[in-house]
Amino acid sequence: MKISILNHQKQYKVPPALRQLIRKAANASLRYMQFRTDVEISVMLTNNEEIRTLNALHRNIDRATDVLSFPMFLYDEDGNIVEEYADYNAAGDLCLGDIVISLERADEQAKEYGHSFEREVGFLTVHSMLHLLGYDHETPEDEEEMFGYQREILNEMGLLR
Repeated sequence: MKISILNHQKQYKVPPALRQLIRKAANASLRYMQFRTDVEISVMLTNNEEIRTLNALHRNIDRATDVLSFPMFLYDEDGNIVEEYADYNAAGDLCLGDIVISLERADEQAKEYGHSFEREVGFLTVHSMLHLLGYDHETPEDEEEMFGYQREILNEMGLLR
């Protein structure tokens, strides 16, 4: 798995341990969901102002959010990758997609929920990875399924509330 982590903010330090946590959460998500691991993912760490701009541009929602997910391909109704929409890097890795995390919002939510900043960043990474893998929470049934996977992955990682 190839993960590029780009830091587009200056408010929070991004030490190697935080970068490693993001990689670990992405990898744990792939393993738990039994998805191929020869993938490429891009993660951008930003602030509320920049994620608000991206949210308005791509989703027509003019407010800051905690995380955005941009899958690079489509799934068919059976959950299989539609190959004509898939893209591969020079090494043959599937380009899975892009994740954007507001570290500012992650810090706010960690304080709000009473857990660590690291747990929140891990949660947001897992949440976004599930979106890249085709899961959503638009219906109560979909939400129950996706949030159940999130809990299991985070529990396996030891990132408890």
